[in-house]
Amino acid sequence: MIRYALHCDRKHEFESWFQSSSAYDSQVKRKLVTCPICGSAKVDKAIMAPRIVSKKGRATPPVEPATTPAPEAAPSGSTSLMMAQERELRTKLKELRDHIVKNADNVGERFANEARAMHYGDKEHRPIYGEASPDEAKSLIDEGIEVSPLPTLPEDRN
Repeated sequence: MIRYALHCDRKHEFESWFQSSSAYDSQVKRKLVTCPICGSAKVDKAIMAPRIVSKKGRATPPVEPATTPAPEAAPSGSTSLMMAQERELRTKLKELRDHIVKNADNVGERFANEARAMHYGDKEHRPIYGEASPDEAKSLIDEGIEVSPLPTLPEDRN
């Protein structure tokens, strides 16, 4: 994933995430990238500082431009700054999570043991979810046990 700082022909500034630079180019060409403030499809990349990863694997924060003009106020009735595709993706992720929570048993911290017992035939298979440390999840995957994290959204972290 790559994050681009963008601006429209009316000088509104915003950011968006793309799968790759070619995905950005393709979406701009098809006029799928629009300004969330005014709706203009005339969008260009703004000058950005690169994010550099040090030897320790920690990203150093990008250097901010010396002057950044204040964004103009959004006209009344405008949509959120989030792109329509991002809102749709969040909605789908929330629906998926809600479906899992409604239709599976929460086994909490016993997740790894329960998943392992079902995989090896010690317990009857049923849909479950719960908690597992990164090491436990890796161990399950290494054993051929299919696991996936429950989707979390930014609003879940409040």
